[in-house]
Amino acid sequence: MGRRILNEALSAMVNAERRGKSTVEIKPSSTVISSFLQIMKHRGYIKGFQVSDPHRVGRITVELQGRINACKAITYRQDIKAKDIEAYKSCALPTRQWGYVVITTPDGVLDHEEAIKRNVGGQVLGYFH
Repeated sequence: MGRRILNEALSAMVNAERRGKSTVEIKPSSTVISSFLQIMKHRGYIKGFQVSDPHRVGRITVELQGRINACKAITYRQDIKAKDIEAYKSCALPTRQWGYVVITTPDGVLDHEEAIKRNVGGQVLGYFH
């Protein structure tokens, strides 16, 4: 999956959120986008999402909650070690109180807190706050 597709999906969510929409439709769908959205749902940034027609191009309908300020995908490959996650988080996020960095690891797609807990590194996919 190209990171540009993830970036376009996240930008569509932020734009719909700023316009005050309650739902947004993302096309095409992928497992990485679904994993990213699952983390956002677990952390309370979206209400839920539904994947439609996953075997073809597919689309994902996301129910927005009104909590997303910024949501970006890192379009270049950025490897990060487990010990460097905290430093990267402080550079990428505006404050220490909220926001999450999403990392793809050998254990799957995780947010920075779970990656630190499991002591695994990987590639940075993006962040949201």
